[in-house]
Amino acid sequence: MSDQDNSDHENHEHGPDAVTKVEAGAKRKSKSKKRQKKSDTASPLSRKAYLKALRGLHEELVKLQLWVKDKGLKVAIVFEGRDGAGKGGTIKAITERVSPRVFRVVALPVPTEKEKTQMYMQRYIQHFPSAGEVVIFDRSWYNRAGVERVMGFCTEEQAVKFLEAVPLVERAMVDSGIILLKYWLEVSPEEQERRLRDRIDDGRKIWKLSPMDLKSFDCWDDYSKARDEMFQATDTAWAPWFVARSENKKQVRLNVIRHILDHIPYESLPSKELKLPKRKIGRYKEIKYPFRWVPEKY
Repeated sequence: MSDQDNSDHENHEHGPDAVTKVEAGAKRKSKSKKRQKKSDTASPLSRKAYLKALRGLHEELVKLQLWVKDKGLKVAIVFEGRDGAGKGGTIKAITERVSPRVFRVVALPVPTEKEKTQMYMQRYIQHFPSAGEVVIFDRSWYNRAGVERVMGFCTEEQAVKFLEAVPLVERAMVDSGIILLKYWLEVSPEEQERRLRDRIDDGRKIWKLSPMDLKSFDCWDDYSKARDEMFQATDTAWAPWFVARSENKKQVRLNVIRHILDHIPYESLPSKELKLPKRKIGRYKEIKYPFRWVPEKY
């Protein structure tokens, strides 16, 4: 099996079969351990307080964006965690008020046949940030230390060699001027199960489920062991891991954004007062064109 073979399996093969399998797996697991019924949204943090805090953090992210672009900084942010840990929602909270020309999200699909023949890190390196960019990896090269290793999509020798090599690659990244932040979102088995069940019941989220989710669901301890060995091998002084509790989606989003702002030095750039100029309307007579208007049904 090549270095790239079967990478990123959690990103494909979604469909009704996966829903049936995940639901069945969830039912089996719930027999041995009572499911936690408390919602992750049950928190002292109200929606109003959350939105107020998020707005303030978004304003700071805009300042960071201007600083990154003005100073030519290169930032790479890695998000890892189990299925349902909240990676996608956290990334969305980071990027929803900034420019996609500065903040770029990378979520790679299954490798192509050509990519399977390449050096493992090659498909990721081409997405590393250039000056003035913040690149966010929604899962990353650490797939080799997690899903590939646990599910047998790489050999144990390949996994061990990866863990030995990746600190050197990340050292080269940092030495080249890249600011590298690595986050692991930690969720309990009870909360993960609740979220996976929610995906089954919500037609807007059903696309997130895949056959791989079921297999991962039944391999909790194996993933825990792989996670711990990954931390031991790759938690370095130049590229440390930061673990965020992700039982509550609102809290983890605020905590991670605040942490990012605290770990990337930036300042508020002076800005000119913006004011809309006066304009004149009516100097042009619009033609009567038979436009195809979108029906107003709402």
